[in-house]
Amino acid sequence: MKELLYGELAVIGMRGCEGFVEQVDRYLREWRGHEEESYLIETDCPRFGSGEAKALIHQSMRGRDVYIFSDCFNYGVTYNMRGFTVPMSPDDHFQDLKRVIAAIEGKARRISVIMPMLYEGRQHKRSSRESLDCALALQELVNMGVTNIITFDAHDARVQNAIPLHGFDNVHPTYQMLKALVRAYPDIALSHDQVTIISPDEGAMSRCMYYSSVLGVDIGMFYKRRNYAVIVNGKNPIVAHEYLGKDIKDKDVIVVDDMISSGESILDVSAQLKAKGARRIFLFVTFGLFCNGMKIFDEAYEQGLIDKVFTTNLVYQPTELRERPWYQEVNMCKYVSYIIDTLNHDESISTLLDPVQRIHTLLDKQAKRVAESKTEE
Repeated sequence: MKELLYGELAVIGMRGCEGFVEQVDRYLREWRGHEEESYLIETDCPRFGSGEAKALIHQSMRGRDVYIFSDCFNYGVTYNMRGFTVPMSPDDHFQDLKRVIAAIEGKARRISVIMPMLYEGRQHKRSSRESLDCALALQELVNMGVTNIITFDAHDARVQNAIPLHGFDNVHPTYQMLKALVRAYPDIALSHDQVTIISPDEGAMSRCMYYSSVLGVDIGMFYKRRNYAVIVNGKNPIVAHEYLGKDIKDKDVIVVDDMISSGESILDVSAQLKAKGARRIFLFVTFGLFCNGMKIFDEAYEQGLIDKVFTTNLVYQPTELRERPWYQEVNMCKYVSYIIDTLNHDESISTLLDPVQRIHTLLDKQAKRVAESKTEE
């Protein structure tokens, strides 16, 4: 019997995402039994010497159900302009995304954009006379014909209020993070007396509350005291982190946040946790940008302030990051494949967005494994 699909599937990976979408394509072909038929669509965004660009699509998109994967924070992609090699900025990536949508010419039956780290997601609200870049970007996309926007761990998901009549799904990699943790540390006991979840600031509390609730463990948090009289690198510098929570002595600690930019803040939190007697410190961060390099993480690891940093492969990861002993990749390719496959069959992704049952199954298996290892000892 022929599959009931919303439309013939087409997957487009923007520049820098080729490796990720190739893995996604392999899963889709394996599940559907189309080993020889790729769902990837060949596109190009060539540039002129002036830096101007255009998009080319080499197959017809008429009637297709199109999924475009875009990593706007991939600084490993470059182009030539006036003899200079220029790294692509988030603005460049977003413009190329719009170019590809424009090249589809409205012929596709549906266009969905998978943008793991939301373009301009940190500029989501107005606190003075300033631009609302993320809201404008979302409106641009839906005005060009995009039906669904799928993002991961949005800095503030309320930005979807800018497009209330269009699809906006904010996905959290909670299950994948925990699965990576138990694989890397088979001895870890994810129980109330062994683990505490820590929020590095007020903004990450909702994420940490979810981890705390689903695991049934304590939660603590830090709040940032800032100097609002000074602006450094576009933000007010942090004067101090103050801890609020129960004693964490001899406990494993999981610090949860959406992104690592410079890393100074989360490492300061780690240092304070270690000073309070934490046994092992694991950082769960969806997007590892490491804007100021990885030297400070090397030093923190050597000093014993962190044990492992878990980040997803949803954004660009240079080779030197993957080779670090303190780093653990959380592969999200299979999860993204599930999302695409489910939506292409025009089915609900509610069960994919709510991983509670899978997490409980994982916890039961881990508790049994830890109990068996203790019995053997």
